[in-house]
Amino acid sequence: MPHLTVRDIDIFFDRAGAGAPLLAISGSRGDLRRKPNLLESPLTKSFDMLAYDQRGLGRTSKPNKAYSIADYADDAAALLDAVGWERVRVVGVSFGGMVALELVLRHPDRVSKLALCCTSPGGEGGSSYPLHTLQNLPADERARVMMSISDTRRDAGWAAGNPRKLEELIGNFTDDPFAEEPGHQSGISRLLEARRQHDTWERLAHIGCPVLTCGGKYDGIALPSSQERMAGKIAGATLCMFEGGHQFLWQDSSAFAEIVRFLAE
Repeated sequence: MPHLTVRDIDIFFDRAGAGAPLLAISGSRGDLRRKPNLLESPLTKSFDMLAYDQRGLGRTSKPNKAYSIADYADDAAALLDAVGWERVRVVGVSFGGMVALELVLRHPDRVSKLALCCTSPGGEGGSSYPLHTLQNLPADERARVMMSISDTRRDAGWAAGNPRKLEELIGNFTDDPFAEEPGHQSGISRLLEARRQHDTWERLAHIGCPVLTCGGKYDGIALPSSQERMAGKIAGATLCMFEGGHQFLWQDSSAFAEIVRFLAE
């Protein structure tokens, strides 16, 4: 199995594609066994992409202690050391975008370009939806909240008119084939606690590499308003919004094309 020991954990990773090196950092449900993931995206047609399960998730270690956003950023930098990549392009999705922000701030020499997808800066710039508050809800209720906030077009009227699609989406959010694995739930809980403390707002002006901020117009998790403020705070950042919600990458076919164009320039 493709594992590397970095810092205090064994990281599960995979690579796909060819071209310039690209580090992909996934969200709070990130597990390379879940499909689709970025390894199956158009990014692999243009880049040598490295993706991995973050601490507490998937097949990576789940140490029994508190995690911080700094831990996640330092994990990413240590993984780059382990594979011999000195300076790379980075794409971060949702929670992975928060980690990517912390990575470029803590290790600015490691990131040549940064694509931030459906993420938030925290602090006065705005935080993403407090997912930690949903942890104790019954699975069906939590799934219904997730379904609605992941795309704000899915209101009561939409639900009434799309009962089959509604049930399919709820099933997608409740389905967790790895729920019984040791440390699974505690790892997610520790990640969400680290996510709750995310705040890069006052440091965004220190980012010196080119940045693309992108998201979905109907995202109720990483609000478009927060992404607009974040792009305005980062010198020279470009903002692109697409037709979709939190899953805009898979909803709007032009999104990946724009990210590839930005990273390949």
